[in-house]
Amino acid sequence: MLFTRFAPSPTGYLHRGHLLSALFVFAAADLFSAKVRLRIEDHDKSRARKEYIDSIPEDLERFGFKFESVSLQSKRQALYEKYAEILFSKQKLYPCSCSRKKLFEENPVNADGEVIYSGHCLKNPIDKNSDFALRFKTPDKTITWEDLLLGKFEENPKNQCGDFTIKDRISQWTYQFAVCVDDLEENIGLVVRGEDLRNSTARQIVLSEALGRKTPPLYLHHPLLTEKSGEKLSKRQHSKSLRAELEQGLSIEDLLGLVCCEAHSIPKKAPLTLNEAIYSIQKTYFSCFLKK
Repeated sequence: MLFTRFAPSPTGYLHRGHLLSALFVFAAADLFSAKVRLRIEDHDKSRARKEYIDSIPEDLERFGFKFESVSLQSKRQALYEKYAEILFSKQKLYPCSCSRKKLFEENPVNADGEVIYSGHCLKNPIDKNSDFALRFKTPDKTITWEDLLLGKFEENPKNQCGDFTIKDRISQWTYQFAVCVDDLEENIGLVVRGEDLRNSTARQIVLSEALGRKTPPLYLHHPLLTEKSGEKLSKRQHSKSLRAELEQGLSIEDLLGLVCCEAHSIPKKAPLTLNEAIYSIQKTYFSCFLKK
């Protein structure tokens, strides 16, 4: 059985960008006969809120999405500790006390503004009595992987980001680590997510390999909805929530049609059922996979 997942973070209410992502997940799941899991990625304790956690399954149910299972990262702390011990046993981790200021002062950054860590704390072991993060020793090798929509990529995560953190200085597990553990434990064989996360793929492949994964999942990165400014829809940009739009009088079908129109899967705004919205995504973006 093939599994995929829809994995929002509860740092705000769901908005149109989440709705489009869910449509892509279910469109791909239908084509590849996969079951969909809902994972609420609440690893960032400083930003996750209970009301947002509770709202996610409620909002998705209103639109008609059904899931094989529901999980929260906050319930998996013991599991993350177990996998961190596996990495320690393989000598794949080391402590790092570099502050954010020091990171940006002493390391180059990539085109996305991300630090490429040069390994200061690996070369200069730190006093473990201080606050420290845990970094993964990123292997220096090229990863070749195929995106089902975007094609072939060859990337070296050592050059992209250097040694990256799996746990931060305030003892929170990072996105990169938690998602690899979750995908391994939940038997996720198809990862469908936005193009803004594409650059995480090579580093997640090498980390998953170190965690014991034999074969990486299939990957599909979809286009994003944007604000008029060109910025992607996001909670940080205060994008209007689906709840707010429904309260202002739009129907479920109106929002599904609006999102599909903004994603260019239908030519003009028109109400759509969930099945119609999913098919419009398939027809526009997955035509090569549709049965003739």
